[in-house]
Amino acid sequence: MHPQKQTPSAPPHSYDQPPPPQPQYASAIPSQYVPLPPCTANWSSSLCACCSDVPNCCLTCWCPCITFGQIAEIIDKGNTSCGVHGGLYGLIEALPCCGCIYSCTYRTKMRSQFGLRESPCNDCLVHFFCERCALCQEYRELKRRGFDISIGWQGNIERQSYGVQMPPMAPGGMYR
Repeated sequence: MHPQKQTPSAPPHSYDQPPPPQPQYASAIPSQYVPLPPCTANWSSSLCACCSDVPNCCLTCWCPCITFGQIAEIIDKGNTSCGVHGGLYGLIEALPCCGCIYSCTYRTKMRSQFGLRESPCNDCLVHFFCERCALCQEYRELKRRGFDISIGWQGNIERQSYGVQMPPMAPGGMYR
């Protein structure tokens, strides 16, 4: 008997197995984007360290709309001026307990930008019970990260372009 000729078998990459899945990317994020671990950094100072910056503490105590406007301008990267943010905050603050709702949204934005932990509790609770302390803490955090809050966003950009270097910022802050 003659042995039967065998037909060639399927190639090593058989069609029985599905191809490996293609990586999924969001359309607005470049493929080399590596997400940071969310909320891993600690604040540079505690909520109750208001007196470590006495001039800002006094200003925030008597006129929180100025401090809030300065913080919001930096967080919004200059899209809206300090005066607009401060004025809006002042109007909203005239309604009982409503200013903290507006300002807590900026604490959340700031935490997101710098990878800060939500501490000591929820952002809205921090602003509801310790509004002025929270504003002082946010001001100190921006200062520690190299911003000169008094000159606003545009002033910080100009300062950087004239060779005055801002300190390097770690993408997610310091890790413990």
